[in-house]
Amino acid sequence: MSMYGRDPWGGPLEINAADSATDDDRSRNLQDFDRAAMSSRPLDETQQSWLLGPSGEQKKKKYVDLGCIIVSRKIFVWTVGTLLVSAFLAGFITLIVKTVPRHKHSHPPPDNYTLALHKALMFFNAQRSGKLPKHNNVSWRGNSCTHDGKSDSSSLFKDLSGGFYDAGDAIKFNFPASFAMTMLSWSVIEYSAKYEAAGELNHAKELIKWGSDYFLKTFNHTADTIDRIVAQVGVGDTSGGSTTPNDHYCWMRPEDIDYVRPVTECHSCSDLAAEMAAALAAASIVFKDNKAYSQKLVHGARTLFKFSRDQRGRYSAGGSEAAIFYNSTSYWDEFVWGGAWLYYATGNTSYLQLATTRGLAKHAGAFWGGPDYGVFSWDNKLAGAQVLLTRLRLFLSPGYPYEDILSTFHNQTSIVMCSYLPYFTSFNRTRGGLIQLNHGRPQPLQYVVNAAFLATLYGDYLDAADTPGWYCGPNFYSTDVLREFAKTQINYILGKNPRKMSYIAGFGTHYPRHVHHRGASIPKNKIRYNCKGGWKWRDSSKPNPNTIVGAMVAGPDKHDGFHDVRTNYNYTEPTLAGNAGLVAALVALSGEKSTRIDKNTIFSAIPPMFPTPPPPPAPWKP
Repeated sequence: MSMYGRDPWGGPLEINAADSATDDDRSRNLQDFDRAAMSSRPLDETQQSWLLGPSGEQKKKKYVDLGCIIVSRKIFVWTVGTLLVSAFLAGFITLIVKTVPRHKHSHPPPDNYTLALHKALMFFNAQRSGKLPKHNNVSWRGNSCTHDGKSDSSSLFKDLSGGFYDAGDAIKFNFPASFAMTMLSWSVIEYSAKYEAAGELNHAKELIKWGSDYFLKTFNHTADTIDRIVAQVGVGDTSGGSTTPNDHYCWMRPEDIDYVRPVTECHSCSDLAAEMAAALAAASIVFKDNKAYSQKLVHGARTLFKFSRDQRGRYSAGGSEAAIFYNSTSYWDEFVWGGAWLYYATGNTSYLQLATTRGLAKHAGAFWGGPDYGVFSWDNKLAGAQVLLTRLRLFLSPGYPYEDILSTFHNQTSIVMCSYLPYFTSFNRTRGGLIQLNHGRPQPLQYVVNAAFLATLYGDYLDAADTPGWYCGPNFYSTDVLREFAKTQINYILGKNPRKMSYIAGFGTHYPRHVHHRGASIPKNKIRYNCKGGWKWRDSSKPNPNTIVGAMVAGPDKHDGFHDVRTNYNYTEPTLAGNAGLVAALVALSGEKSTRIDKNTIFSAIPPMFPTPPPPPAPWKP
């Protein structure tokens, strides 16, 4: 029987019934055929390989048994060879990289401001009093005056070791020292990223803590109300031909001092107490992450500021020795300055209300100008306080009732910045370009560095507020002008002046070698020179045996002249307050301009602002 189907090629498709046998039948037939074929004649080796595959011996040759896996011998050889060649090439390339000279392009060399910053901070290490930390890194300094306070039986404060010596002597003046600490704290708060980039943030914070810890010893910081604070340790008055050993009559290394160091206390010293309050309040913001220490500083600042308000008076009044060296002309500016810092440290609006009181600003000289208007110094903080409070208006805009005085401070800050520019005649300049903020009087650099800091900082404030500049009368000036002013002044100090001389010891190759400084001028040679025994080093014409690295000297005269003479302190003596302003200006100018200020840290204690609406108008009367 056959069946026909459709042939796809066009013919009939015939399927035989025999072909419909099952697959098993076919399989058996094929096997029978294979056995018959193999039995009929022997197969050669090639034919056997076709049917049986490679022999066991050949399999061993073509595959490698690795224990856990069997791989092709060819693949194994290629893999091992590739690894060996790669290892050889890697070693060869490493050898070349290590032997060929390399040129690093990732980080540009530090700018002059950063280099000078490292040195300027070291000056504070050289000025430390008391038992020094192991990492002080000034080889010619050691522990000194560790018994301060104990030697004065009339003082209630028995542990006054620590702190910083003021200048080339060994007196500890709290008034300029607290201003110096406030300036360091302010610069750290604003420019912590730049300090970090320079590798100096921890160093700066250590110095601030060293000063703050000492201030806490100079009054009863655990009390809410006090009646006295320490103004200074040591004396220096040599008027009237006095030969009593003291810190000015004697010329000794601080480590060798054996004379009595009196403690001066004050009971009516608003200016000193308010400045110390500002220093502790600013430091509390620097150490805000250390909650216990920060709160300790804030409590001390509150206590000091209350004392300054309750016991009115100038600390240098009444013929005190302070009037000779650091005379304070007023305490009203410290009220504005200290109030602003306490507001930032606490968020308590009562401090802001005080700092923005119109009567207080008037007493501080905010409205009458004068030849020294805009000159920021250890004595007059008004210009700094105005910049500090203008910051509040730019970024938080607290509105009523503070807007009236804040807008006034903002306008006055703009006027001060205008006065710094060379287009205006508020201040003369030397032929070399140094601005004469103290009108030709000696020791000009301390005022110059403070102005450079304020100008750079205010420009950075405007940049952060997306404000391209400010007006001086009808003329608009870019913030770049402020930075350029600061650069020209700091560059002058670093050596771009007619004498081609750096006024920072240890910076550059041509700098003062006869700095007015006792410790730097006497060799550390295991010989103890007594009070008058050190006079030979004071009067020597030889360079100081020790370089007091980073010390900014008092500076040139109004004709760009400078006398590198140790006994002429008006040229060659450095000070804490001067170097603090220098550090602040240098860090502000250092690094990339794109690294902006820290806009928010200073406001961390201030609660959200909800401006109080102004009072309603008086009822209308027909």
